[in-house]
Order: sequence, then structure tokens, then C-alpha cells
Amino acid sequence: MKWTEGLDKLSLFLYLAISLFAVANIYSVDEGLGKKQFIFLCLSLVVGVIIFVMRTKFFENFASIIYVFGVLLLIGLFPFGTEILGQKNWYKFGGFTMQPVEFAKIGVALMLANYVSGPDFNISTRKSLLTALVIIGIPALVVLMIPDVGSLLVFTAFFIALFREGLNGWFFGVGGILAGVFLLALAVDPLYLIIGISVIYGLIIFANYYKIHWNVFSVAGILGSLLLLCGIAYGSPKILEKMPKHQRERIEVLYKGEKAFRDTSGYNLLYSKTAIGSGGFFGKGYKEGSVTQGKFVPEQETDYIFCTVGEEWGFFGASLLVIFYAVFIGRIYYLSEKQKSAFNRVFGYSFASILLMHFAINLGMVMGLFPTVGIPLPYFSYGGSSLLAFSIMTFIFFKLNYADRNSLV
Repeated sequence: MKWTEGLDKLSLFLYLAISLFAVANIYSVDEGLGKKQFIFLCLSLVVGVIIFVMRTKFFENFASIIYVFGVLLLIGLFPFGTEILGQKNWYKFGGFTMQPVEFAKIGVALMLANYVSGPDFNISTRKSLLTALVIIGIPALVVLMIPDVGSLLVFTAFFIALFREGLNGWFFGVGGILAGVFLLALAVDPLYLIIGISVIYGLIIFANYYKIHWNVFSVAGILGSLLLLCGIAYGSPKILEKMPKHQRERIEVLYKGEKAFRDTSGYNLLYSKTAIGSGGFFGKGYKEGSVTQGKFVPEQETDYIFCTVGEEWGFFGASLLVIFYAVFIGRIYYLSEKQKSAFNRVFGYSFASILLMHFAINLGMVMGLFPTVGIPLPYFSYGGSSLLAFSIMTFIFFKLNYADRNSLV
């Protein structure tokens, strides 16, 4: 049997294609950073080979240790972290910086997979559900305290993996309703929104009056949920007012447009959209983008790297990159579903969902569909720790899939 049997060649090709295309685009923005990114990619491949020759059981046996280490790295940011761009979520060693939250996600994915694949796990029981939520919640709470809102949003990706394992879909429905009310209250007068919510509740109760088991618990549930939604509608604008100015403006840009904040929080978005829109169908050509070469967009090599693709490679190149990501993420989900081992499946779903969240938020951010929250584009944004962390997750899954395909069980 050839050693390549069981290695998913399509996934490996897409990983390399996206990563190399990233190096080319970072090089276009800054030649020095492009060379560094290529070195980071080579280092990631070396680490990937090491992972591939390790015993598969290592990731299950040491999941808890990796998880605890990731949480400790996050906690260590409070006394030892370096503040960059207003957030103290980096370690700095000489000229090298590391963002530990990227590695903490690996620990959570492994720990969650290890627990869910255990013989005592049953998502329908309160103990199992609470334990799974604690595994996700501990590092998420530390991230919230940093605070790093963007990374906190990414932690919701693990609920997709739990949903595959039987988590009730109401968790997503309730979360979506709460988020929707919060955002809607920023655009609509809270009083009108509260009236609207009350009317909707009244219509629902009227339509289901005889189906409701009227007792203390049902009445308390109806009133409690109504008060919660009305409270969010009332408090949403007040929460926005208490946010730091730059965070508040990033949200207001979605409602008022980037031109209203063109000299502050809307500057990045204004030039990002200008760069993407100016690329046309086939783009202006490699290293020919006026916005890219003029360095009008801050952080263009990291969070806003996609606008370089749009300007220099046009709609065609940007669409091709999106297709590559979509196929890659879909492929990970597909392979995860085929795993014989629950550990492999949960880790694969966690990995694919993290990629999906990063991809969706980053593209939404550079196109003005989502507030700027500092989320890198996987494998594509400049950064050694980000590329290495994503590559580690990638090769762990490649290894798990390889072992599963060659298993006789």
C-alpha cells in the first residue's frame, strides 16, 4: 500500500494553493513581509510533516494538556501581553509576535472532541451539555476579558460541532433572535421595537392559547422572555454609548455608511471597497493596484488582504479564491462526516466551523457587511502565529483522516 493512500489530495492542494496565493498577494503589498510569510509557510509545512508522522492517539491522549496550556497562554496575556492596536492579545519576543488565542482554539477543538467521543457523553443530559459548554466557555470568558470581540465570535463555531452531535437547534434560534433584537434596536427607536415585540408576543399567544399549558412555569417563561427581549431593545443603544469610541464607530459604520466616518473608523472600509470595486472583472494586474501600491488601506497585509485580491485580480480572481475556500471548507465537513471515530468527526467539524467563521467574518468585514473586529483570513492574512495555528489544525485533521481511511476497523 502506498503511503499516499488515505491522504486527501484535494484538501492538500487547496491548502497549498490558498497559502501560496496569499504569499504572492502579501508580497505585492510589502515585499519584505511576503518573504517572511513564505518562511512561515515553509515552517508550517515542516511542522505539518512532524504532525503527520506522530501517533494518532497522541492528540486524544494529550488533548487535556494542550487545552490547559492554551488557556494558560491566554491568562498569561494579562501580566505579560503586549498591546497592539488597542488590544493586549499578543506576546512579543524580540521581533516576533504571537497571538495565543489562535493556539487556544486548537486546544478547545481537541478537548471538545475528546469529551464528546467519550462513552459517558449524551448531549441530551444536563451534565454532558454543561460540561461541553464549560470547555468552550472557560477560554471564551478569558478572551472576553482581554477583550477580543472578534475571537470571541469565532468560539461560537464550536456550537456547530455540538449541533452535529445532537445539540438542540433552539440554541441557534434563540441566539439569532437576541442578536437580531440587539442590532435592530440600533437602527429603530427602542420604544417602537418594544411595542412591536409585545404585539408579536400577543399574536403568538392568541394563536396558541389553547395549546399552552397555563401554569406558573409557562407564565413565568412567557413574561421572562418578553422582558428579556424588551430589556435588550431598551439597553442596546445605551450599551453602544458606553463602548470605546473606535468600537462604537465600527458598529455605526454599518448603519450610517463609511463616508460618515471617513477620517476615523470608516477609512479602512472606504478604501477597501474602493480597491475591490476598481479591480473590474480581471483586475488591474499584479503589483499594479493603485490603492494597494499606494498603501491607502492600513493593515492591508493582514485583516484587509482581500481588497488586494479584488483590486489586482478583479472579480475573477476574488471569485476563484472564494470558490477555493468554499470547496476546502465543504471538503473538511464532508470528510468529517465520513469518519468512523467520533473524536475525528468532532475535531473535523470544529476545524471546518472555525475556518467558516473566520472566512465569513473577514470577507463581510472588508465589504462593509460586518464591523471591523480584527479577524484574519485563514492562511491568507500575514502573520506567522495565525498561519502556523491554522496549519497545525489542518495537518492534525489530515493525520486523523489518513489514519481513519487506513484503519481496518
